[in-house]
Amino acid sequence: MSTEHIETIVIGGGQAGLAMSHHLGRVGGEHLVLERGELAERWRSERWDSLHFQSPNWNMNLPGWPRMTADPQADPDAFSPLREVTHYIERYAAAIRAPVRTQCAALSVTRRPGSRQLQVQTDGTLYVAHNVVVATGPYQVPRATLALGAGVFELHSTQYRNPMQLPAGAVLVVGTGNSGVQIAEELCRADRRVFLSVSSHERIRRRYRGKDCIWWLIATGSADSTLREWKGARLSRLMTGVNGGHDMDLRQLAAEGVVLLGRVKAAENGRIAIADDLAASIAHGDESLQAFARRCDDAARAQALDLPAAQPPADPLPDPPELHEPIRTLDLAREGINSVIWANGAQAEFGWIDLPVFGQSPGPKRTPVHERGLTSEAGLYFLGLPWLHKWKSAFLFGADEDAAYLAQQIAPRKAS
Repeated sequence: MSTEHIETIVIGGGQAGLAMSHHLGRVGGEHLVLERGELAERWRSERWDSLHFQSPNWNMNLPGWPRMTADPQADPDAFSPLREVTHYIERYAAAIRAPVRTQCAALSVTRRPGSRQLQVQTDGTLYVAHNVVVATGPYQVPRATLALGAGVFELHSTQYRNPMQLPAGAVLVVGTGNSGVQIAEELCRADRRVFLSVSSHERIRRRYRGKDCIWWLIATGSADSTLREWKGARLSRLMTGVNGGHDMDLRQLAAEGVVLLGRVKAAENGRIAIADDLAASIAHGDESLQAFARRCDDAARAQALDLPAAQPPADPLPDPPELHEPIRTLDLAREGINSVIWANGAQAEFGWIDLPVFGQSPGPKRTPVHERGLTSEAGLYFLGLPWLHKWKSAFLFGADEDAAYLAQQIAPRKAS
């Protein structure tokens, strides 16, 4: 077992870790980025084949080398397919000369005995550092699922790749975050019979008054809202970059043949109990769509933005029958459902960090206690978490600001 001493270790070679590397380089901070797999590993191994980036190219910005600088011929309003996202991140790492060691998983982070330094254990090396920045992202492990029994092919959305991966028959997709809705749409258009378990969500217009929804999230101040400033629920906003980007409307999916259900409550002997909350979830989505338009219009007036006038909303599609006659029990065998995709999200898992920064709650270490990524343990920082500081913190275009702030906190420690 070898030992290496270095000023700062960054754990994670995705968007957050590389942004951190850029800003540490700017302040002259000696550092090393450790990545468990390859660069942008989760983009490579935990996404489906047809996924497109959900922000337009003009918003795919890592510090010092935005996408439109890297690829000036790219359409700024297009949505990059998965392979272009990983390629951009790879090229970004090369452009900033990030010192990355791939296939180097951090197994533990501890305080060095009798020292103010931290240590990071990997398979072959013990790294001793003054600072450790944990930039592994917020979604390491899938959320728990129900046991459905033998005879049903089950996988999490992080394992789904394409319709050909699934056995013949109908498919149940559980969850209506962006993953669940986009996968359900893909399966439906691949001529699969699809059942979609709908959870609480918010709708958003892909384009409104000539501008993309991401432009509006910035213009209205939503992207820069802190958790203290945020008003309303923190739910997934449904959007997609597939086929040039379009609105995600559950009524449209129902019109194409998707059967909508409420939330999955329980399962026994191949029968699934369904909550009677579909109508409420759809209604909340409708209300959030109207609220989005109002916020955009208010911002346009307040800032005197020169934009096209708002178009009258299209006539809503008819309610699917399940909205008024909800399905309460789903018999998988009777409906010919041979596959279930759990799109119920993933969560953080920091059990490998043996430092008291997770509060007093028993159970898995999910949520570190921090202030803008700074913890009570000297030298330990977090980056890339939801609401680390602002709404945009967990997104690619939010990594710059948070990484710059942490670099400013780390630089004085070098001087001391």
